[in-house]
Amino acid sequence: MGITVRAALNQALRESLTEDPKVLLLGEEVAQYNGPFKISEGLLKEFGESRIIDTPITEMGFAGLGVGLAFQGFKPIVEFMTMNFSMQAIDQIVNSAAKTNYMSGGQMGCPIVFRGPNGSALQNAAQHSQSFGAWFAHVPGLKVISPYGAAESYGLLKAAISDPDPVVFLEHEMLYGQNFDEELPTMPLEIGKSEVMLTGQDVTIVSFSIGLHHIMQALPHLHKMNIAPEVINLRTLRPLDIEPIIKSIQKTNRLVVVEEGWPFCSISSEIITQVLEQAFDYLDAPPVRVTSEDVPLPYALNLEKLALPSADKVVLAVQSVLR
Repeated sequence: MGITVRAALNQALRESLTEDPKVLLLGEEVAQYNGPFKISEGLLKEFGESRIIDTPITEMGFAGLGVGLAFQGFKPIVEFMTMNFSMQAIDQIVNSAAKTNYMSGGQMGCPIVFRGPNGSALQNAAQHSQSFGAWFAHVPGLKVISPYGAAESYGLLKAAISDPDPVVFLEHEMLYGQNFDEELPTMPLEIGKSEVMLTGQDVTIVSFSIGLHHIMQALPHLHKMNIAPEVINLRTLRPLDIEPIIKSIQKTNRLVVVEEGWPFCSISSEIITQVLEQAFDYLDAPPVRVTSEDVPLPYALNLEKLALPSADKVVLAVQSVLR
């Protein structure tokens, strides 16, 4: 049967709210409407208006409310209808949540989760199709999670809610409805640990979130060409688990990084830099990255497809490092 990412996230929220009365969920349409993507379906009926809170359409306002609640010992989950709207609340996330522990000398924490769909959808155009992984991962004090499957979405969201530090949890709208034939973990997953999804010896492919969907689609084509890739799922963007990537490259001697973000100052840029610093002598070819094109995402469907990563682009990148 399996479970969808949407159902896994809903279950993680329900269990966290049940286990800890200090956990709250707030955001636009999370209560009466069951969430714009139905992630919070049924939670208002179960936990009531004091814990599942509909807010006005003011991201700066309800993000600030969440930060204030965290300062008072609550564990708020702030949902953005899309992470594009989190830009309205960037001061609360970057200057209040992320820096308070440091600036208070460790006397004051901010246990808060900012979550919502990140990246492209289908013809949402440039202002609603941005991937913010690299933006948030740039900020000291934030932990940044970007899961792919249902099990890791469940396990990492539970870990994020119980974490004492501020966490940005980047979901992907195009993965919400995907069904994964896997069991949910019995314990929260460890933040900052990647997963080797597939072992191989020819090339290391590193990705996260929707990028792994493109890799999974590319695998049958690679196998037909007798290419055996090792696939690593980052899961967490900050802290970055670089050791399994270095270990894999020592075996495969080649690297391809796939992400939906733009190429400039990207997660792939950081990974490649660290690989060059730590494992340059093991590389038999320059690392290659597959990213979105360095343009605002077009609305036209044909141009949108050209601008985004794809299985075909993954295959071409792998072929290029194996020449």
